[in-house]
Amino acid sequence: MTMDLNRRTLLGSSLALGAASLALPRIALAQGVGDKNLLFVMLRGAADGMAMAAPLGDPGYEALRGATLSEYEGARRTNGFFAIHPAFEQVGMAFDAGEALFVHAAATSYRERSHFDGQNMLETGATQPYAKSDGWLNRLAGMMLERDGEDAGRALAISATMPLALRGAAPASSYAPNNLPEASNEFKARVGLLYGEDQQLGELWSQALETQAMANMGGGDDGIRSLRDAQATGELTASLMRGRDGARIAMVELGGWDTHANQLSRFRRNARALDTLLGAYRDGLGAEWANTMVVVVTEFGRTVRFNGTNGTDHGTGSAAMVMGGAVKGGRVIADWPGLRENDLFEARDLQPTIALESVLSGAIAEHMTLDPELTMARLFPGRSGQALSGIVRS
Repeated sequence: MTMDLNRRTLLGSSLALGAASLALPRIALAQGVGDKNLLFVMLRGAADGMAMAAPLGDPGYEALRGATLSEYEGARRTNGFFAIHPAFEQVGMAFDAGEALFVHAAATSYRERSHFDGQNMLETGATQPYAKSDGWLNRLAGMMLERDGEDAGRALAISATMPLALRGAAPASSYAPNNLPEASNEFKARVGLLYGEDQQLGELWSQALETQAMANMGGGDDGIRSLRDAQATGELTASLMRGRDGARIAMVELGGWDTHANQLSRFRRNARALDTLLGAYRDGLGAEWANTMVVVVTEFGRTVRFNGTNGTDHGTGSAAMVMGGAVKGGRVIADWPGLRENDLFEARDLQPTIALESVLSGAIAEHMTLDPELTMARLFPGRSGQALSGIVRS
């Protein structure tokens, strides 16, 4: 394992570096040609990057979050500095295999603390909230359409509404369950028996039940209801992306990360669900995992200090996660800002030092073999920075 840390990591000599309504998660799919898969996972509610990969090597951590130290006993350590949350078992195994990495102290250019505005900027890729009406993921689908032909940009959102990241000029459609009362299990069982001996209708009925089950997992503020839901969602997403006729670009939204109270237990539950989903997705792809990249991001981070209800409030810097068979993993990329009072953003948040737009454009350009400057300009217009490089193995 290696850990990419530059000057800011050297904090001192002591450091060694119908169906039910759509709750969680929602899935959006974009069909394309080629052999590269991209799964974009958006953690709605502002996930705590300092919980994902805790900077235990920073001498300021214990003073700020001493109550969390027991959570990381026996956790994977990255060169002694960061500890990966133990709930990330599948992610941790991918990290050990060199197929996962974290980018820490990352944020978009948004510096306020509104979920609505932060998510709008993350999804549109604009330089300020509500400055654009289309999403960067739709613009990516458009780029793939231009390069790969008429089939490359077809998009499908399985969601009550099309996620903003996929709205735009590229062709898109959506699926949402209706508001009629859900049929009873007895009725569905009888229909299953009726169609069971018909090969075509039986298969269609099974697919309909599977789609309904997936939609019932939905995406709201309470997080995934169960690990079984997470497992099923990962498997279903993989099944929709396998093969030449599968989707090439997918989006999954997971809520429940707004941990104002009881963060330890709530984060642990959500992290296990995310980890289960990602593990099931990887396993479901089989050999195609080698050509797949997963990017996990959130709209902003959380405060470095816990509040009076054992939670954290809206912050700024967080962490992103990148996984995949071609990812140059086993490391944490960080221009670590430090946790001393003067190091914090507005004396309360982790100071962001890496632009999330740079992470997304760099990772996607390398994975999809696109020009990084063009990718940054098209997906995140108005940015002066460069796309982050070196995420994919050469």
